[in-house]
Amino acid sequence: MRFNAKDLALLAKRPSCCFDKEGKLKICRVVGDEKLIEPRERWCRLKGNLLFLMKNKSSEASEVVILERCWVVEFKSKTDVSIILKFQSGEPDLYIEAASKPDCEAWAVALGEANSEGLRNKIQQLRRLIMEIKEERASEEAHQFLPSSQVDSLGEPQFTSIQRIANEPKLEFSLACKGLVAATRDRKLNTFIQVSVVHPAEHILTRYSSTEIVEGTRDPLFLTGVTFPPEYPIYEETKIKLTVYDVKDKSQDTVRTSVLPDHKEPRADVGRSFLGCATFRVGDLVKSKEQQLTLTLRTSDGGKTVGTIEVNLVKMGEFEDGEMDHITTDAQDQKCALVRECTAPEGLSGKDNLPSLNAVLKNPICKLYRFPTSDNKWMRIREQMAETTLSFHVPKELINLHIKEDMRRNQELKDLGELAPHWDNMRKSVIAHCDQMLSMYQDTLAELGKHTGSSFKSSCSKGEKTLEFIPINLHLQRMHVHSPRLKDALYDVITVGAPAAHFQGFKNGGLRKLLSKFEAERRNTGYQCIYYSPENTAKAKEVLSNINHLQPLISSHADLLLNSASQHSPDSLKNSLKMLSEKTELFVHAFKDQLVRSALLALYTARPGCVLKKPAVPRSSAEESDDLKHQDHSSQIKRQDSIPHHSEYDEEEWDRVWANVGKSLNCVIAMVDRLLEKDNSSKTKEGESDPSAADCKVLHAGGDWYEQLYPLVITLKDCMGEVVTRAKQSMAFVLLQELACGLPQCLMLTLRRDIVFSQALAGLVCGFIIKLHTSLHDQGFLQQLHTVGLLVQYEGLLSTYSEEAGMLEDMAVGISDLQKVMFKVIEAKSEDFLPIITGRREHYVIEVQLPAKMFELLPQEIKEGKLLRMYPVLFNVGINEQQTLAERFGDTTLQENINQENLELLKEYYNLFTEKMPPDCLPHFQEQNDLKGLLENLHQNIQAKRRKNVEIMWLAATICRKLNGVRFTCCKSAKDRTSMSVTLEQCSILRDEHQLHKDFFIRALDCMRREGCRIENVLKNVKCRKYAFNMIQLMAFPKYYRPPEGTYGKADT
Repeated sequence: MRFNAKDLALLAKRPSCCFDKEGKLKICRVVGDEKLIEPRERWCRLKGNLLFLMKNKSSEASEVVILERCWVVEFKSKTDVSIILKFQSGEPDLYIEAASKPDCEAWAVALGEANSEGLRNKIQQLRRLIMEIKEERASEEAHQFLPSSQVDSLGEPQFTSIQRIANEPKLEFSLACKGLVAATRDRKLNTFIQVSVVHPAEHILTRYSSTEIVEGTRDPLFLTGVTFPPEYPIYEETKIKLTVYDVKDKSQDTVRTSVLPDHKEPRADVGRSFLGCATFRVGDLVKSKEQQLTLTLRTSDGGKTVGTIEVNLVKMGEFEDGEMDHITTDAQDQKCALVRECTAPEGLSGKDNLPSLNAVLKNPICKLYRFPTSDNKWMRIREQMAETTLSFHVPKELINLHIKEDMRRNQELKDLGELAPHWDNMRKSVIAHCDQMLSMYQDTLAELGKHTGSSFKSSCSKGEKTLEFIPINLHLQRMHVHSPRLKDALYDVITVGAPAAHFQGFKNGGLRKLLSKFEAERRNTGYQCIYYSPENTAKAKEVLSNINHLQPLISSHADLLLNSASQHSPDSLKNSLKMLSEKTELFVHAFKDQLVRSALLALYTARPGCVLKKPAVPRSSAEESDDLKHQDHSSQIKRQDSIPHHSEYDEEEWDRVWANVGKSLNCVIAMVDRLLEKDNSSKTKEGESDPSAADCKVLHAGGDWYEQLYPLVITLKDCMGEVVTRAKQSMAFVLLQELACGLPQCLMLTLRRDIVFSQALAGLVCGFIIKLHTSLHDQGFLQQLHTVGLLVQYEGLLSTYSEEAGMLEDMAVGISDLQKVMFKVIEAKSEDFLPIITGRREHYVIEVQLPAKMFELLPQEIKEGKLLRMYPVLFNVGINEQQTLAERFGDTTLQENINQENLELLKEYYNLFTEKMPPDCLPHFQEQNDLKGLLENLHQNIQAKRRKNVEIMWLAATICRKLNGVRFTCCKSAKDRTSMSVTLEQCSILRDEHQLHKDFFIRALDCMRREGCRIENVLKNVKCRKYAFNMIQLMAFPKYYRPPEGTYGKADT
């Protein structure tokens, strides 16, 4: 090209108002990744497609860059303030560095739009805008022919509704193009359709959805349909615009994998070009005789015809028989089967299930596919993903219980009474630390109370302190299969990020390692405090819990007994006595433990002024056991030297106080028996005498009953109060030792364990409720639920390298802690169906509420409140590049140990199941593998210790489904690896259980990963439709865990 140097020099010196953009930038040339010189500051002026580089604002231009056949490369990092300008000619790239990120972004946009291609894009965009304005004017002109009253009424949303079935989509249609014209004759088109909606009330164009890309044909049959859910405001007057694009490179088509504002059109240089567009009214499609429209596709100026587009109305409830040959022929080169978005499947939209499930599940995203079977029929698959309100409800309930429990414990420590200076200082230190932790829990609860909006915690928020109790990315993933010959089937998987304390970090490992290390250190605390084993401290907490639960119950039953006596009601008296006896026996049994007696002695020695008459002598375990026989001294209290026996302490006093409760109850029982016996004999004698005299004697006898029972009941309460006081103090002293031995590590570990457990429990409650709702009519499952319990199988995809090893340790402890959770099903008394959580750490009961109609379907045992046990098991196989490092250079022992331990738990559940349940209650799968054989196969695979042996996960998942269990799939964020695993599991089920055609397995897999619910999950989390993998990472992945081309790339997570 020829340039006039003088004219360019004059142009560079023109006033600032004559330039598109100007400012200071640091600039240098770059070859490859190396800068030829250090960036130098230049004053830059942009005019059209010319960029002038000057040493300062007043100097002459030292260089002119022509911005043609070039493109801008932006850096994704939030801190980068530089861009690179690349040239097709091969000349060195231009490195440009701005002073700030906003300035850098502004220069990137200005430079990207400076060339002639950018100008053409602006012209095309203006032409499209003019066309839309013309359409709006046509609509406004139609209003001019109506009376003003009608115009006003049309201004309101009083449009013609579309007739539809309840809980079904308002509108669904499929798309196909014919005779598309390419820009160049030899070009093979790779096309997709973007669907936009023009709302009749606002006349605003809103981008709605897109189809998949169909490659290498001018007559594409799009297998992705369009659906409008029941709540979407669409009417017969609504217009739908269909825009066809040609994709040059799927991997560069960033528009389809990122979120753009509705009013912005994508730039043409991002991998696609505009072909044509067409618009139709919804009413025309719905009312058409054949329920089909054929539209002409035109270029942006409305002149040139570039092909036709067919719109076919779809009715979801109809099976498409006999069409497979036609579709297969037309779609031979296409990589997806039919995908349409849809509303919730029938299992989630039944009239009875709807209220209770709506309280739990929110914001469902649904897709619909059709795949061919091996016998040349079509099957329909509905895929659903929904978030749950339990993500926040369960943690808030738990934190509230933690606060109450900790406040109660702090008060119990204060109520210990006067202690010797050493122990008193220890108590003050413990209470101070506990108050700090309590304040932290209260602040967290207050912050969660302020949360509004989404019901799930995104993967980007996993390190936020205020959300550390919330599970990461918790969703229900459901597949509903409608087969032409087989029975419909439902498959659920709960997907959630691995329960772990991300905010606290994993520098020192996870809970599994930290708890083991802490326990070892606590054994060697020296003489500062008394060592109690974890079993003893757990027992102390249980005793305190029983006291707090049983004491008020016994008092209320005692009052009811006196009330029955005052009313002279024999039947009521018998019932009250029965309840009082049962609760008192439980109360007495709770203290029948050597720990209470030994703790009382330890507490006695900690009182001020206590002088030991016997010196402290270390003793062997044999001597301690001898003491237990002859001196009733505890061998459960251990220290560097055991607690000595105090000669002035009367160890039999506790036995007397404890036994007095039982003796007092016996006195009450004897008195009631005597009163009832006298009453029976007096009735026999008085039956022959005057009735009026008999009534007087009854009234007098009623007074006698109350007067005779009252002192005995008061004695029972007093004895019980004495036992409670002593037992509470002794158990609080045990807890004081536990806390004092490990401050502040003990409280920090408790916090970490609470965080991990909260995340794990939220997922478990969601899984239990969904399983219960879907199996209400399965009597075999309900019998299994109350007879054996529920199997809950977790599939982990974490590596055993670096931080993920710590996550796996947290996850293993959190899932193991779920064994102590019990469920109870109750009838809902209001419209609030959210579960109720009661209990304390290590002993929680989850009360699941069901509407009356659903509650009546349950077996009598469950309706009577029988507690339902959980059997959680975890199997983990790392599949990413970090696991490759662990297998070759690190250690996989953690994974092997976890898998082996949980295999034993799974075998234990299977043995319990075979003992108590008939085999006919198991689900009847098409692929009938013997459960025992599957367990043996799983055992062999775990023992084999092969690298990335994903068969372990497949076998564990199959066993879980065959045992009516609940399935979980977890990775770090439940976003990328989880998506690969869930979609693989779904397609494997379709192949093994529903006869998916073998030639369509990979196509079905790619379709679910490219257009299904899981890519929507990625979008929800990181605002980008790309799995966070790169090519190097995927080389380390097992074959079937790799996403299709164009669906992965760099994305913040």
